[in-house]
Amino acid sequence: EKFKTLKNEGNDFVKKAKYEEAVNKYSECMKLNTEECTIYTNRALCYLKLYKYEEAKQDCDHVLQIEDSNIKAFYRRALAYKGLQVRKKNMAGI
Repeated sequence: EKFKTLKNEGNDFVKKAKYEEAVNKYSECMKLNTEECTIYTNRALCYLKLYKYEEAKQDCDHVLQIEDSNIKAFYRRALAYKGLQVRKKNMAGI
């Protein structure tokens, strides 16, 4: 029950574009249940919005270990890789 409440609070923060707060809520959820893939893909989305590509990639990797056909995880991991590559290029150009 607490898990559901935290997840909903996290989702509400995402709708308000308060990604840091949402990450905190989703992280709390993970302490209660590590098998719920949605939490990881949701947190990955937040990390992408915060330009934390490495963290987003790790969350997606975790989901794909549990559920190897999770489309959201594949998609968001691809976005994370793209973000990491862009960042590398930008740093190389500085």
